[in-house]
Amino acid sequence: MENNCERNGNNMDVSESVIHDMYPGIFDILLIDRTTSTKKKNRNIIWANDNYLRFGSKAYAPSAEIKVELITGYMNNLIMPRALKNSRLQKERTKTNAEVFTPIWVVKKQNDEIDQKLLNQDLEKYVKTTWIEIACGEAPYMVTRYDMESGEPIAINDRVGFVDRKLARINREVSDKVEWDYLVEHAYKASYGFEWNGDSLLLARENLLYSYRDYYFEKWKVEPQYKSFEEIARIISYNIFQMDGLKYQVPLTERREEVFDNEISLFDEDIPESYWTIKVGKRVKIMDWNTNNFEYFDKGLT
Repeated sequence: MENNCERNGNNMDVSESVIHDMYPGIFDILLIDRTTSTKKKNRNIIWANDNYLRFGSKAYAPSAEIKVELITGYMNNLIMPRALKNSRLQKERTKTNAEVFTPIWVVKKQNDEIDQKLLNQDLEKYVKTTWIEIACGEAPYMVTRYDMESGEPIAINDRVGFVDRKLARINREVSDKVEWDYLVEHAYKASYGFEWNGDSLLLARENLLYSYRDYYFEKWKVEPQYKSFEEIARIISYNIFQMDGLKYQVPLTERREEVFDNEISLFDEDIPESYWTIKVGKRVKIMDWNTNNFEYFDKGLT
């Protein structure tokens, strides 16, 4: 896989068109919403914001699925990291979604605190330790491919995400390719994150996928094979998921509905009485890779 991730100067913004043109099947996987999909039909993550309505009130509606054709070709520059968005949009998203960037030094300090408690673990136990980034945005606590404030790339040896740390340790300690593949796969299976906004979620998934490519190339000096790349994308599509973190539901699936009482009134009124009720949204599911069961995220919490 050619490293065509740069789009604007020296930043590390991944080009959706490049991924789609080179590996359309893999890009399709990155867009899947596993909770709303069925065995018969895949459904994609949704926009979950109104930032793109000017491009089409239906196709870019908050509840509409993000389709390949909406973000590739001449629309290739549509989705970009927060650092590259204009200041007006940054402020708007901060106001409406409480979206902010976390400076890399803060990410490092917080991840360092947790990592210190795990340093005595053997490699396999360390790799399989479960981490999750809540409201992950572009997933800087998982992988730090670029500076969240400037968009400038970060050298692989200076990355501080918790997936970065796992992959870096595997690269240092493992020389057997079969063992490397096994441990890296489990590093991804043990790493989770969720996000409300569909565009940020897609960026997070892309960053996780390209980080795999970065560490693979750093270790083996060749590009990963398609099958390996595809498997990592599949794991990412399960583990980096779209969710309302307060309700454990797919965003915007909760509905307020008017219910009519059609029972015969004692007073024989013509107009039936009605009341409003809340229809609970779609509960998010995630993969438990230890059992290979697709479980509700809030299992045991409610």
